[in-house]
Amino acid sequence: MEIFISVLALFATFWNLHLQRVHNAKSLKPLGQIDLVDSKKKIYIFIQNSGVGPLIIDKLIFTKNGKQYSSISECLNLDPKSYYHMLINDAVKKVVSPNSHFIVFEKNIEHDTDIVIEEIRKQLSSISVMVNCLDIYDNKSSFERNLDWFSRHMIDKVN
Repeated sequence: MEIFISVLALFATFWNLHLQRVHNAKSLKPLGQIDLVDSKKKIYIFIQNSGVGPLIIDKLIFTKNGKQYSSISECLNLDPKSYYHMLINDAVKKVVSPNSHFIVFEKNIEHDTDIVIEEIRKQLSSISVMVNCLDIYDNKSSFERNLDWFSRHMIDKVN
């Protein structure tokens, strides 16, 4: 009888260890989302980490007209020096801390004309962004967002 109780106690200990590890993995899970801002002064795209663990961005994939690109500058007919953008590839990864964000694209439009702003919105609205990411336990995940939200105020909407 003592051996049975000892084995049962050992089993309960290992089960508790398993539950603790599962809890720890879930407690440090990142929760990423792609947010878009279109204000009077700026247009920008950023990745928000609303989880409690760090979000490791492995790869950004931009899709335009069925073709995939690794940089947003390849999808836009704008001077790359006129806006802020970040390149992420196999050599460069980005870690987004909990409750912080990573800016993918940012353009100051405060001094641009309405025609230029309309063109920027039109170009952005035809793109979708996919984020491949990891958590600290190397669990892979991905999320995607179409940027057609930028076409909401446009006169001639993009299909």
